[in-house]
Amino acid sequence: MQHSIKSLIGFKLGAIDGEIGKVEEFYFDDESWTIRYLVVKTGGWLSDRKVLISPVALMEPDWENQSFPVKLTKEQIKHSPDIDTHMPVSRQQEMALYKYYEWPYGDPIGAGFYGHMGMMGMVESRVSFEQAITAMRNDKEPGDPHLRSTSELKGYRIHAIDGEIGHVTDFTVDEHWRIRFLVLDTGNWFHGKKVLISTEWITAVSWAHSRVDVGISLEAVKGSPEYDADQPIRESDETDLNRHYGK
Repeated sequence: MQHSIKSLIGFKLGAIDGEIGKVEEFYFDDESWTIRYLVVKTGGWLSDRKVLISPVALMEPDWENQSFPVKLTKEQIKHSPDIDTHMPVSRQQEMALYKYYEWPYGDPIGAGFYGHMGMMGMVESRVSFEQAITAMRNDKEPGDPHLRSTSELKGYRIHAIDGEIGHVTDFTVDEHWRIRFLVLDTGNWFHGKKVLISTEWITAVSWAHSRVDVGISLEAVKGSPEYDADQPIRESDETDLNRHYGK
């Protein structure tokens, strides 16, 4: 089952001994389109400091109470490496974070909404600490150039092969924390209709110009099924959508 990013904003993060804070946004890898971190704003107990939590740390969600339990203590969170979320997250900071929590390094593919402590079982590290440190030393950038914010991408203009079709208003993620679809608001172009655009159809992203190019036509978008955030996205819906766009 897929969930919209908008519906997950505000979810509580519950440590073993109390609430940590609430989800404010997500950081994702713009190559794999996979969520790498939940950005959590702590409450007054930690002076509203923001902390990064990897999906691999999550246990089985409490959907009814809109809560993500994590097998961490508030004391662990309190003494975790301090990362300024207003600045690019460096490889050094990421390595310090993963080493502190002893998380497997790499994208959380396979972790699912249950993380490595939950029902899906332990996620194996794709990259050893030695390999990650080598990559970090060879990295000339001040931060990971592929780590992006979902808040940053909202509002980006989407261009079909024959013209602009609207802007990004939301995202959907599957049980493995992959961003599967961008939610497109067609705005004045087609009476504010919202449709789904698969991340697999993206041909280019210009971060400097806030633009996403996709390999579909204006006419195809016009005839696309309308997205209803209150209805689950079924496998058959994805099949029909791909068939509609000839993918």
